[in-house]
Amino acid sequence: MTDLSEEDRRILEYLRDKVARGEQYVRSKRIADQLGLSPKQVGSRLPKLDEESEDVEIEKWARARSTTWRVSQS
Repeated sequence: MTDLSEEDRRILEYLRDKVARGEQYVRSKRIADQLGLSPKQVGSRLPKLDEESEDVEIEKWARARSTTWRVSQS
């Protein structure tokens, strides 16, 4: 895993906590609200974090008003 920014690490920790309870469907807005970031900051980082993380799989799932992401353990 390459060097991650502080925001990337916070997002990844949040997602790891979520998937510890099983597969989850999350929206960038909810993650952003929990971490004090903007939805755009979160949404733009999730595809990169999917490539960088060895233990969390992040998949763009659906798009309505905002994108839903499926998060599961690798």
